Amino acid sequence: MDRSIRTVEDVLKLLDDLFTPQADRWTSGAAAWWDTFYADRSRPVPFFEAKPDENLVSYLDRRLVRPGRALDLGCGPGRNALYLDSLGFQVDAVDLSPAAVDWAEERAREAGAGVRFHRGDAFALTGTELSGRYDLIYDSGCFHHLPPHRRISYLALLDQLLAPGGHFALTCFTDAENGGSDLPDAAFYRDARLHGGLAYTPQSLRRIFADLTEVEIRRMRDEPAESACFGEPFLVAALFRRAFRGPGG
Repeated sequence: MDRSIRTVEDVLKLLDDLFTPQADRWTSGAAAWWDTFYADRSRPVPFFEAKPDENLVSYLDRRLVRPGRALDLGCGPGRNALYLDSLGFQVDAVDLSPAAVDWAEERAREAGAGVRFHRGDAFALTGTELSGRYDLIYDSGCFHHLPPHRRISYLALLDQLLAPGGHFALTCFTDAENGGSDLPDAAFYRDARLHGGLAYTPQSLRRIFADLTEVEIRRMRDEPAESACFGEPFLVAALFRRAFRGPGG
């Protein structure tokens, strides 16, 4: 007889287990799934190239965000983390996939970068390896691979780690025809799979991150192959700012 549910985290882990059989880019099978994804570095995947996101470059160029302490969630091969390091940020970067982090660390050594990379689940690492306050928390493509119930954990992470006056920015699926799913939240639990990722509209992002102040929400610009930046128009780019005073601040 299993009567193990006692805390909110117990409930969240129980819901995680609904997605485990498919290893749908989350839960216990996610690291292995992403390791396989990153195994062939020669594949023509646009975000395999060492290019920062065009919106991130724009934030820094326009001085909407200034150098400080940064956290890159779901860093992949490290392209945005290395860009931030080159501009004087103190960067922590985390990813579930050891293969992705290995690649990122190789790039960092070649560039002489001082990024601190962490392997594992950012939620589990918060308070230990990931601690203190960050002036920028950046997420390029991690949030849309979380099952709906893990938004609770995500918001708790922001509350704990984002500095008062700091910025949170993310890019995620917004176009259901090009990677994201526009199914309602309940459907993912009925199907026990994430359908490749969740699509978010600007309105849904405003609602989820309502405790933060919106700075800018727009589609990513479509960057050509020869561009020094990464950009795909089926992604939405959002920048929020945390008030200097407020809950947890």
